[in-house]
Amino acid sequence: MSSQSEPTITRDNLLQTPEQEHGSSKPKQFSPANVRKLGLTRKARDRRDFQENENPEERERRHKELELKPLYKELLYTIAHSMGKPSSAEVFTESRLHQYIQEAFTMTEAEHSSLTESVHGAEPPVYCLMATVKEAKEILGKDISGFSDPYCLLTIMEDEEESRTRRSKAKPSKSIVKDVVSNDKIYQSEIKKQTLNPIWNQTFILEFRDIAGASFHLEMWDKDEEVSLTQKLEDIKTNLSSLKRMIKDAKKEKGTDDFLGKVVLKLKDLHCTEDNWYNLEPRTETYPNRGKCHLNLKFIHKARDGTLSAGRSAYTNYCGILQQFVHAYISKQKGSAPWKGALCGEAQTLLEFYASQNDLSPFLQDLAKWVAYSKLYQSLEVDSSVLLQQLTSVEYHWHQQELPHQQKQELGDSLHGFLQYGLCLVAKYRDIFPPTPSATPKLHTLLRILVQICKTKAFQKLNPAKFELHDEIHDAIQTGTQEWFTIKRGLHQPMTKDLAETVSALSRLIGEVQEDIKHNKDAWNRVFLSAVQVDVFTVVYKRFDSMVATEVRKTLSMLEGQMEQALANALFPVYLSLQAIHKDKAFLKTRGSLELTEFQEGFREALPYWLNRAFSLTQDRVERAVQVDQLQPLQSGAVPIKHSTSAVDLVACIQPICQLWEQLSWPDPEEAFMLMVKLTEDVCKIVVNYCHALKERVRVLSQNSDPGSAINMLCVVVNDLEHLRSVLSKLPTQLNWAGLRDRTQNVIGESQFHNTLPSQLQQAQSVLSREIRSALDTLGKKLNTDIETQVRSMSTRRRIPSKSTEDAAAPLMRYLEQELQYMNENLVQENFNSLLTPLWNNSVKIIYQVTTGHPQQEGFMVFCQRLLYTLQCLEQCFLAEGNGLAEKTLHSAEYMVLKAHLTHNSLSSRQLIEKFLQRKIQEQNVNTSEKYGAVTLLASYSRSDQRLRVEVLNAVNLLPMDSNGLSDPFVQLSLEPNHVFPEVETRCTRIKSRDLNPLFEEAFEFLVSLDQCRAPGACLVLTVLDHDMLMTDDFEGEAFLALKGLPGVAGEMKGDGLSSQPEVTPAQIRLPLMHPKHNEDSILALLESRRGEQEAQAYVKKRRQRERQSQEGIQP
Repeated sequence: MSSQSEPTITRDNLLQTPEQEHGSSKPKQFSPANVRKLGLTRKARDRRDFQENENPEERERRHKELELKPLYKELLYTIAHSMGKPSSAEVFTESRLHQYIQEAFTMTEAEHSSLTESVHGAEPPVYCLMATVKEAKEILGKDISGFSDPYCLLTIMEDEEESRTRRSKAKPSKSIVKDVVSNDKIYQSEIKKQTLNPIWNQTFILEFRDIAGASFHLEMWDKDEEVSLTQKLEDIKTNLSSLKRMIKDAKKEKGTDDFLGKVVLKLKDLHCTEDNWYNLEPRTETYPNRGKCHLNLKFIHKARDGTLSAGRSAYTNYCGILQQFVHAYISKQKGSAPWKGALCGEAQTLLEFYASQNDLSPFLQDLAKWVAYSKLYQSLEVDSSVLLQQLTSVEYHWHQQELPHQQKQELGDSLHGFLQYGLCLVAKYRDIFPPTPSATPKLHTLLRILVQICKTKAFQKLNPAKFELHDEIHDAIQTGTQEWFTIKRGLHQPMTKDLAETVSALSRLIGEVQEDIKHNKDAWNRVFLSAVQVDVFTVVYKRFDSMVATEVRKTLSMLEGQMEQALANALFPVYLSLQAIHKDKAFLKTRGSLELTEFQEGFREALPYWLNRAFSLTQDRVERAVQVDQLQPLQSGAVPIKHSTSAVDLVACIQPICQLWEQLSWPDPEEAFMLMVKLTEDVCKIVVNYCHALKERVRVLSQNSDPGSAINMLCVVVNDLEHLRSVLSKLPTQLNWAGLRDRTQNVIGESQFHNTLPSQLQQAQSVLSREIRSALDTLGKKLNTDIETQVRSMSTRRRIPSKSTEDAAAPLMRYLEQELQYMNENLVQENFNSLLTPLWNNSVKIIYQVTTGHPQQEGFMVFCQRLLYTLQCLEQCFLAEGNGLAEKTLHSAEYMVLKAHLTHNSLSSRQLIEKFLQRKIQEQNVNTSEKYGAVTLLASYSRSDQRLRVEVLNAVNLLPMDSNGLSDPFVQLSLEPNHVFPEVETRCTRIKSRDLNPLFEEAFEFLVSLDQCRAPGACLVLTVLDHDMLMTDDFEGEAFLALKGLPGVAGEMKGDGLSSQPEVTPAQIRLPLMHPKHNEDSILALLESRRGEQEAQAYVKKRRQRERQSQEGIQP
């Protein structure tokens, strides 16, 4: 078994491009803490001395000669002496691999030919197969004990040995390997005692000349040792079941090992690296299942020509090849997407061949990838997840395998260098990782990589100096914030010493700071907190606090004593930005003292200018709006807007004054109260001025117009004032008077507060209310009187009118449509509703009085039907398709009572019976109490023969009705309502004597149609009675079963609805028995009032009898 050679010392610049080696890049800047802590972790590495002023072409030539060509020859040598198949599904020819490396290394045809010729003259390697026998499982037990003492024989048979083996197949040999191959080519593993699942983990290196005709042979044998007769007799006494095995063992020759199985693999069929379980094959068909053997096979080179790459280690060459392949892959990609670790099939095949031939462990391969990718990350667009994946692999292998010293040092340097570079990126995160959905995940992955580096055992072992990543990132953020602010301040320097330009420059600078703070709070803070637990928002905010405060104090000191309207206007955006920054302090994790806490003090001199500007601009805009207003509705059609243009403009003009209060957020309570008084006074003054201007505008426009137009304009003015009144009513909420009261309760008295602000608002509202009320009173008087007259004229008839219902309601509806349509077109919804609500309530009241005062005599049902129709017409009229009263207003308690009264009295007796049965069915469905017992039955409907089949199974928990504590129950089945099932007779079960839980099991069939079963209220009524010989049967309880839900009834009809329907499965139903309540049903009371209808009276009589028999509500 060969051991891996120690790699030679690598050169630092091997994995760098010529631009990286000699480029004059700017030195990376770190915070002082970074230099202090990171400087202690690693020693500086010597770099190859290159001339600073070397010509770029000469530098490129030297790089190709010293770095690329040796690697190129290594790859040519690897291709020429490749063994095994690659792991990828695609197999590449030798010419395709040559073409690929020529493109990847940018070699000319002449250079390729020259290097190929030199490789052909190189010493060929010794071809070897490194075979690791790991373990076996479930092998045969050949010993008396039922176990074996297995060992393995390994060799490679080439063409000559193979032919001898085939010739000897006619007479099987005990040992094929021993008989064909010389002992010096046979490798034997250790003997594992008494086991069926041996573990070896032994590695052997088997040499061969040519892979084409060679095959790998592994034979597993059971070691047979001579045992004394005494021992065998003892085994017989203790284990009689092994007697047959002992007899067989006695027949064989002493000291002869037993064959357990073999594995034969053709080398040309193997991959360059294999790690599989192989079945142990028999020599004959006896015992075909002989277990499995776990092998790791790898093709490697011995005595590889070391002149190709000037004695460099295979690991160093692997790193250089890998980096060159990645450069070639990225240069071919189109677009700016980062590289995510993918390589083409040719590159993966060559890397796999080279690592296998040079016996590079997976650890060294992953280490090379980490070193290469971490350096590429600093110059190319590489996805951070690639680094995280390689770092995880390196950490995994660190616990499994020991690295050589040189690779340990290189790994430490790489981790250290990437930490330095990562902290540089963190310091400039604003520019490199903007707050976009595509960039912030990259920052998160980078921070995770830095965290993972510090957590790895490799970093902790190779960099023993104390290193706190949290503090380093904190320092990098502070340094980066300072540099960013310095750059922005330089960009926004005023070009002259003009004060207005100085203020404008400060405004732009603070605006950028405000936006940066917002991005840190909304985007970057989540990233830093989740990855490294650093509150970047707090760090940045506190750093900006002192820098911004210094700039603001400097600028405001220049403006002392020189304030004017233009400068005050320019200062207002500065104030707003500072206000927004100040509000963000609520998100700080730790507050402390902040310099911007009382920034408003510096702007006290500009405050009066801001208030004066807001009032003047608003007043001018309102006056211009009234002057151009034609007092016409702003929009008509499906969604009309009935205000005029000036009302809309006025609301828009007032809104900025309210916003000014929110923007100022003045901290001093007493001064804030005075500000509120001033703002409220300005708003009220603007509203009053608007009323006067609007009246004057009506007077001017009405001088030469007709009366109808003047009324229309008056309606528009009322709408404007109503709209304005609603806006004023919201002013205390918009200006947050309640919040101001809480702030000023210690400096402003309760009476002073309420006598100042509300009084100002009430004066303005009183002006508006007075004008609106005057107009609406005039419009509403006539409507109230006329509607009342129309309603009463409809309901004064003592007898049923000869006219139809529609004709009787027509005069009232025509009047309402005409009058209300006019008002609806000319008034806004608020004013229109103020007219409709009393009219509606008065109409409902009149109809109810007429209905309740009418005697319930013959024709009362038809009379109620006509009144119900009138009520419905009125409702639609007042609703006006959503433009009139709201449904909530229409459906008052009085309306609901009236509608229910008219609806019940408008139904026929049969409809009332159906409604009563539907109510009983619903009561049955929600009833779960079985205090009166329950009935179980099977029910279904057959559409083919139109039969309803009901099988009464049993009844349980019935009430004892006889003196002996028992009952003689039977079940009565009837289909109701009777007018739906006039020809169906009532059916009864047999009487079960002295039984409270009778078992009936009787089936009944009813010949009924599907339409009958689906009729409203159609149900099966089951009445359980106690049979009495001398007196009337006692009532046990009743149950109601809706027919429309039964199998065969429910569902849509298919085909002809008869023969095409499949057989239905009856439903088993358990129905709790119920007792009716006494005199509580309004429907029965209504039926009872209809004395002249015999059918109604008969049904009521039957139900009243059930109520008298009921025990519901009777105290036990």
